[in-house]
Amino acid sequence: MTIEPFRIRVPDEVLDDLRLRLERTRLVPALGSKPWEGGMDPARLRAMVAAWAAFDWRAIEDRLNAFEHSLADVRGHRIHFVRIPAAGSAELRVPLLLLHGWPSAFTEYLPLGERLANPAASGSDARIAFDVIIPSLPGFVFSELGDRPLTRHEIAEDLHELMTGVLGYDRYAAFGGDIGGGAATWLGVEHADRVIGIQLLNAPFPADTAPHSEEERVYLEGVDRYDRADGGYSEIMLTRPDTIAAALGDSPAGLLAWIADKWHDWVDGDLDRVVDADVLLTIATLYWVTESIGTSFAQYFDYPANAPRPLIEAPVGVYLCREPVMQGFPRSLAERASADLREFVVAPRGGHFAGIEQPEDTADAIRAFFTRMLG
Repeated sequence: MTIEPFRIRVPDEVLDDLRLRLERTRLVPALGSKPWEGGMDPARLRAMVAAWAAFDWRAIEDRLNAFEHSLADVRGHRIHFVRIPAAGSAELRVPLLLLHGWPSAFTEYLPLGERLANPAASGSDARIAFDVIIPSLPGFVFSELGDRPLTRHEIAEDLHELMTGVLGYDRYAAFGGDIGGGAATWLGVEHADRVIGIQLLNAPFPADTAPHSEEERVYLEGVDRYDRADGGYSEIMLTRPDTIAAALGDSPAGLLAWIADKWHDWVDGDLDRVVDADVLLTIATLYWVTESIGTSFAQYFDYPANAPRPLIEAPVGVYLCREPVMQGFPRSLAERASADLREFVVAPRGGHFAGIEQPEDTADAIRAFFTRMLG
């Protein structure tokens, strides 16, 4: 298994073309009478497009290249990952996967990874430090799709091979939400003997989601209502991903709108207050220059290929994020999904992207959970 060092370097002509397209953006009026009623707010998009056209990508690129990037051949396709080695003389040193979701990228977890790898530098308990591995999931930015349907199980198999076959860890832990969290649950099914534990931002559903209580019934009916109101984006990517990818792959403003709309909906609080503008512009640039927005849809298009997940055998901790669809999630559902649910905690702050919305809170929660687990 070969590991190749990797540096990000976007050709000048790609950046020049991006800037020209942004400067020529043709915005459309909103159909709704209130901002964000029909999706991306045109006034907000106008400001974001102007900021992107003036964005200093080279400064961001230099900051990203300060991290240790690698490419590895994993089960026949290339996977990109960042490693942030554990620093200091902590008593416990734990290999930890940080697993992003959609629409995001590995950059979401860099600030969190730094805090976890070097607790003393952030004034945290130095008893435990993490050897942090942040992969780009298959089909996202610098990671290639494999030749199998992109199920959560297949992503998990890639991740396990990366951690054990490529990097040589005997045992490891995992943290994530959304797609990454779903893959982590399969690590806990298939490789419980090698997985120290998994911690999830999105609580796991059992294979049988028929409600067993009034609390479960009320919650599941609320999820159905939410999906009917907000699920249009996923239905498009599930049924017509190539059509929407053709539009977003040719229009950076459209790409930015598609991403920013979901960040606006899923963060905990006002997007402009909880996430720096550079965060979204960095992610949008990475999708654009790697031409990967279409391949990031594979996990939606291939979703019907996901098999019902058996009981999660590895220890599970839930750090329940505050995105709308997770509000009021009954602990009983997570208990039915897990053979060993060690913890079920509602995050005080932080939505779908809690790792970058609230990196200090999230780092404290991860450190506390695995410290308790490891004694």
